Amino acid sequence: MVSKEISDQVRSWRFIIMAALIALTCLGSLYAALAQFGKQSGSAEDAFFFLNLFTLSDGTLPPFTVFISFLGPLLGISLGFDAINSEQNRGTLSRLLSQPIYRDYVINSKFVADLIVISTLFVALGLLVLGSGLIALGIPPTADELSRLIFFILISIIYVAFWLNLSILFSVVFRQAATSALSGIAIWLFFSIFYSMIVDLLARAIAPKGMLTEGQAVQFQNFVLGLMRFNPGQLFSDATITLLMPSVRSLGALTMEQLEGALPTPLPIGQSLLMVWPQVTGLIAGSILLFGLGYYLFMRREIRPR
Repeated sequence: MVSKEISDQVRSWRFIIMAALIALTCLGSLYAALAQFGKQSGSAEDAFFFLNLFTLSDGTLPPFTVFISFLGPLLGISLGFDAINSEQNRGTLSRLLSQPIYRDYVINSKFVADLIVISTLFVALGLLVLGSGLIALGIPPTADELSRLIFFILISIIYVAFWLNLSILFSVVFRQAATSALSGIAIWLFFSIFYSMIVDLLARAIAPKGMLTEGQAVQFQNFVLGLMRFNPGQLFSDATITLLMPSVRSLGALTMEQLEGALPTPLPIGQSLLMVWPQVTGLIAGSILLFGLGYYLFMRREIRPR
């Protein structure tokens, strides 16, 4: 069943279009990073040549991480919005379940197949960037860079899997594929555009009046950042920035006392992973929650032959 689902997805026009779009944006951001590469000097990131390929930009195109944050949800939604309801509307789901097949095999195989397709795509893109960087720079990546890139690819897969599980959930809840697709896109637009506006308006409304001490200002800023981290895109952005920019030593506001004695040196990979572990845990927990809810609703759903 997994093999059949993979074959169906890879041959579908929606996957071909989304994969081509992501690959073109990857090549565009790679070209912009290489064009800007010679101008980048005097920073703590100079030693991390390959990481710069994912974070640098010449101003014409955003870096690769921004494209993944923006287009990754669309890839997940496009793969899963009709996972269940399309087969039920065609009448193939009832015929499939009439065979000696456990019902949970259906939804599990669809999720696993889509996850394999997503993983293969991101691994291929990562190898493409590595190969292009190796040819352009002539310098092999260090072990630390390679480890950070591997974890970046894993986090990207987890991030897209979150939106995949959301779209599969909508495909179980709604009978029409168009409704589930529009619902997924609406939530993606809400978090991509409107959520930050709402948090900004809320922060202005509840901001303390008058002069604030340094501790109060930091506490309020961290509260606003906590609200922003209900956005999956913010969690992904925090995690990728920390991994791909080793000089980042904190994801929150700090007082001057906390900054005293801090050395402007890159963090080791272990410390960077400890910093992003809450963000990664949040993405994994949200993905598991959405998949579990979709699994529960699908197992209790009454499916009649048409």
